[in-house]
Amino acid sequence: MIQISQRAEYPLAIAGILYSSAMWGLIWYPMRLFEAAGMSVVWVTLVMYLTAAVISLPSLWMYRGRWHELPVELLWLMLIAGITNLTFLVALIEGDVMRVMLLFFLSPVWTILIGRWWLGEQLSQRAVMLMLLAMAGTVMMLWHPDFGLPWPRGLGDWLGLIAGLCFSINNVLSRKLAAVPMPLKISAVFWGVVLIATLVLIWQSIEFPVVSTSVWFWSVFCGLIILTMTISVLYGLARMPVYRSAVIILFELVVAAFAAWLLIGEVMSVREWIGGSLIFAAAYGVAILDRRASAARRNSV
Repeated sequence: MIQISQRAEYPLAIAGILYSSAMWGLIWYPMRLFEAAGMSVVWVTLVMYLTAAVISLPSLWMYRGRWHELPVELLWLMLIAGITNLTFLVALIEGDVMRVMLLFFLSPVWTILIGRWWLGEQLSQRAVMLMLLAMAGTVMMLWHPDFGLPWPRGLGDWLGLIAGLCFSINNVLSRKLAAVPMPLKISAVFWGVVLIATLVLIWQSIEFPVVSTSVWFWSVFCGLIILTMTISVLYGLARMPVYRSAVIILFELVVAAFAAWLLIGEVMSVREWIGGSLIFAAAYGVAILDRRASAARRNSV
């Protein structure tokens, strides 16, 4: 019976990651609809994550006896996760969807570098080659004939790069906080986004949106979607090897590319597609390295 149960869980794990990846590949579109309706992406982000954060309060309260044991790194996770999510969503509004997505997916390469520096993880020759491959893809995507230098060409590019870098820091912090219960980390992420979005609203003096009740309703509904996305991906990640889930998550790029073409007619140049393909290949290669590292650890035990 246990074997049957485990086999039944695996397709659900794949479905959970595919669902979450598809939603992240599509989330830019409702953000643009909210902007058109008069609610800025920062306000939408605040409402969405506040909704998810409030719903997560019971699980946070359940671990109240362990709050005094929580490491200070959890606060850093909270802040970095807040910056990651907000900058990514704003980037999708300010820039080209596929450029932002592909620049964000440099995060596996940043994770290798930060893991080497922060956690002392070994940097293999293959890892170096993959980083060079990803950097070559980035240069191809960012190079512009008018400027010459491979430099981000706008706010969307910059925020996409920053979001990917912060996401990699978020991943490394999550590794350091492996002993912290997952519900506490999830709640910290939600409240971190609420905090960063609130600070940005105050800093930029963004006025309270005067929109219809239906716009507020749909922003709360999107918060429920964010919650289901988070639960789905965590369910999947807990039930399959990291290298396999990392490859499945790349499905987000496929969904984003198709949706951007279908919904707004966004088309990337041949050069951008080649550069994006190199970044995609590097991200896939990092996943393969994770598989080999996991196998090596199992064999050494």
